[in-house]
Amino acid sequence: MQSQLMLTLQQIAEHLGGQISGNAETQIHRVGSLALGQSGAIAFFNDNKYKSQLEKTAASAVIIRAEHAALTKLPKIITDNPYAYFAKVSQLLNPKYVASQGVHASAIVDASSEIAATCSIGANVVIAANVTLGHNTVIGASCVIEGNVSIGDNTVLEANVTIKHGSLIGQNCHLFSGCVIGNDGFGYAEQANTEHTSANSNSTWLKIPQVGRVIIHNFVDIGANTTIDRGTIDDTVIEEGVKLDNLIQIAHNCRIGAHTVIAGCTGIAGSAIIGKHCKIGGAAMILGHLSIADEVTISPGSMIMRSINKAGTYTALMPSQAHEDWLKTAANIRHLSHLTDKIKALEISLAKLTADKT
Repeated sequence: MQSQLMLTLQQIAEHLGGQISGNAETQIHRVGSLALGQSGAIAFFNDNKYKSQLEKTAASAVIIRAEHAALTKLPKIITDNPYAYFAKVSQLLNPKYVASQGVHASAIVDASSEIAATCSIGANVVIAANVTLGHNTVIGASCVIEGNVSIGDNTVLEANVTIKHGSLIGQNCHLFSGCVIGNDGFGYAEQANTEHTSANSNSTWLKIPQVGRVIIHNFVDIGANTTIDRGTIDDTVIEEGVKLDNLIQIAHNCRIGAHTVIAGCTGIAGSAIIGKHCKIGGAAMILGHLSIADEVTISPGSMIMRSINKAGTYTALMPSQAHEDWLKTAANIRHLSHLTDKIKALEISLAKLTADKT
């Protein structure tokens, strides 16, 4: 439920800037979409394909670019980036919940840990030895923080977050429920099965100890049930300002560059290096030991099998088709190599015929 804090357009502009057009005393108490916005809501318009929604909206005001301002007679705030301004308005109308300081009676905190007096430690939290928590850090109910972990000022862990031993987390981070930071990476070495523990196996897998850490820099958000594995030897590093969606897997020894954003269900295999300011769409798969340059956008569902050395947008997927059509397309793809050989042979024959005539 949104806050019932009420602000006029004038008051919003005083906080956030922007140019007002229309009634500056229009009262706003919530944000809303063009399609579903109601009286008292402010929506945003950022694309001409939503003109019909703008014409029909019941919202009381709109955030809009100067070049689109003439499209509506509604009171408006004119700004260069309506979407970002909309986000700031939402933050203004919905201030963060402030947790109560102190340690819940059911929490277990090792005596060797250093917990700032301004921290909030929720019910059933377990904090092991030699943990350091900075000022105004919030640890939600049932979180587990293993030994030798450091968490910076103003960082929030929501309920049921697990931080494994030795992990370092910076300031002003937000870790959503259920994420796991610093679990063992998936590292095994194949060896001959000398003990003959299985009659059907000539080899077994030997676990490689994962002795690196996870290091998370400042202003990082990590979505619900996302997992970030500790390094095998070197550290796994998430740089400043990275934003991770829910259900992402980042394997051991990866490095995610500053201010990169990654959507849900993406998987990044071990030792991949992702550049700064990248945008990775949902369900993308990035193979291990690859490097992705800065300013790369990867389309949703893409399988990245080679390093990308130049900024730009990259897509590696087949568009959806009716199943019968897809089967035909797949069959044609399987025969491409054979067709290519035939074309090459025809080109050679054509070249010979041309040479004979001359």
